Amino acid sequence: MKAHPDTRIGHVHLKVTDLDRSIAFYRDVIGLEVTQRYGIQAAFLAAGGYHHHIGLNTWHSEGGPRPDPRAPGLYHTAFLYPDRKALAAAFQLALDHGIELEGAADHGVSEALYFSDPDGNGIELYRDRDPADWPRNGEGELVMSNRPLDLKALLGELA
Repeated sequence: MKAHPDTRIGHVHLKVTDLDRSIAFYRDVIGLEVTQRYGIQAAFLAAGGYHHHIGLNTWHSEGGPRPDPRAPGLYHTAFLYPDRKALAAAFQLALDHGIELEGAADHGVSEALYFSDPDGNGIELYRDRDPADWPRNGEGELVMSNRPLDLKALLGELA
């Protein structure tokens, strides 16, 4: 049996070392709103009035070391923006907060920006192209790529 085609990832819950620092990052850099604090060890943040897209907790990780980037685990959490202008605005917000960009790619089907949160959890900000514009081979299979993303042109969407 296959998953229902409308199935989506509803939220990601992350272990963090400093709850207030992580709340500030996801609120101020990503632009999510705090929807609830759960005592002093957990918080939930979302966009658009949803109950939570990101859960943060320090139940087993408060003050802990940053994980080895080679260890198994979550590679990144991806935030999907509705269009190129919204992605550009999100990128500008990250730049305004001094976030160091770790990568940027044109995948053919999408455009993506990569960086990390304060605990080293990977973050992807991206927008999908219209599925009619996705590159395909002669058999109709997707042909994704990893070309450089023109960051200047992306930010030009804000002009």
